[in-house]
Amino acid sequence: MSSDLSDLTKALLAAATRAGADAADAIAINTRSVSVSVLDGALETAERSEGTEAGLRVFVGKRQATVAGSDLRPEAMAEMAERAVAMAKIAPEDPNAGLADPDQLARDTDPAPLDLFDPAARPAPDALEATALTAEAAARAVQGVTQVQSVGAGYTDRSIWLSATNGFSGGYARSSHAVSAVAISGSGLKMERDYFGEMRSHLSDLPDAEEIGRIAGERAAAREGSSKPPTGAWPVLYDERVSSALISHLLSAINGNSIARGASWLRGAMGEAVLPAGLDLVEEPRRRRTAGSRPFDAEGLPTSDRTLVEDGVLKGWLLDLAAARKLGLPPTGNAVRGTGGAPSPGSGNLTLTPGDRTREELMAEMGTGLLVTSMIGSSINPTTGDYSRGASGFWVENGEIVRPVNECTIAGNLRDMLLTIRPANDARDHTTFRVPSLLVEGLTIAGA
Repeated sequence: MSSDLSDLTKALLAAATRAGADAADAIAINTRSVSVSVLDGALETAERSEGTEAGLRVFVGKRQATVAGSDLRPEAMAEMAERAVAMAKIAPEDPNAGLADPDQLARDTDPAPLDLFDPAARPAPDALEATALTAEAAARAVQGVTQVQSVGAGYTDRSIWLSATNGFSGGYARSSHAVSAVAISGSGLKMERDYFGEMRSHLSDLPDAEEIGRIAGERAAAREGSSKPPTGAWPVLYDERVSSALISHLLSAINGNSIARGASWLRGAMGEAVLPAGLDLVEEPRRRRTAGSRPFDAEGLPTSDRTLVEDGVLKGWLLDLAAARKLGLPPTGNAVRGTGGAPSPGSGNLTLTPGDRTREELMAEMGTGLLVTSMIGSSINPTTGDYSRGASGFWVENGEIVRPVNECTIAGNLRDMLLTIRPANDARDHTTFRVPSLLVEGLTIAGA
């Protein structure tokens, strides 16, 4: 498949050159997936898909345009290229547009050290069905579970190839195996729902389906009888399964596009404290067997570990080539891209310095407050950092969980919140964002 995709991207580049492009890059992605879901002990759905899509970006001087398609016949690709060049000729000039210089390109594009693709045979639909049925039975067996809403199992593999007229050509493949379950406790208007799911690049690393179903059931049963928490100013402990959302807001604020537009609550914060002293936030794009890993970015630039926040102090932005040129800085290998658009800054694997306490020990320090295990909706002001989200979880008194809670809102300002976080030591190593449970002070809770 890699050779097929390589040939495809090179054919698109040749078509772009014939159509009059001064420069171009092309990306081709082949995806194959199979998934099943079960309900009440029987197969509910089974789906299989396979397809190849390609995206072409062309440059005419400092003007650029992007097109994408799945019709990959030679005549269709020629038409794609002609349309892209025609679009570029009428696009506005962008002084920051352009491919990487040859000396900026990744030299080592071998994906083998990252071990992203499972060489084992793809699971058959009946094997996935058996896995899903096992998870469903385990969830249903938990005392307090009244129904299992959905259980699914699936496999996906994706091959990617990127080529450009500056001489870059490279690709890699990744695979993923996943199992998830959603269970319900209570009945009528008092039903409460919770879930658990796991995904791994290699099937051998995936937890047992019985464990996944059991945890989903236990989480749902623990939520039975939820009610609103009191309104007031309380500390909030973000459980590990939702704590990465706080770090995602930080990443959005240091995205080079937002900084270049001046539309970030961290504009002008380079060299300032954004986390407590002692905490680092490290980007790790070459971590083995992890979904956010890649040997090069979407513009063919090399990837490497990089410290974004060191000892609490902001040290770097997330930059693609265009954002770097706007800011007069070197690119950081953070370009991401699908087939349908131009590259933009993004992030992959990250690790936040863990603490030395368990979640339960942080809960004991918190005394009285809210343990958040689920969030819905989001109201984030990107320029001020004002924060408001719907949440549910558990009310804590004297360091112990006393009851489940729902239908509340937590609010604060992200700049202030992140400066108070205290991490636990419960981050999971396989996740893209290795972020532990986080205790945050001084939030406003709107409940009963």
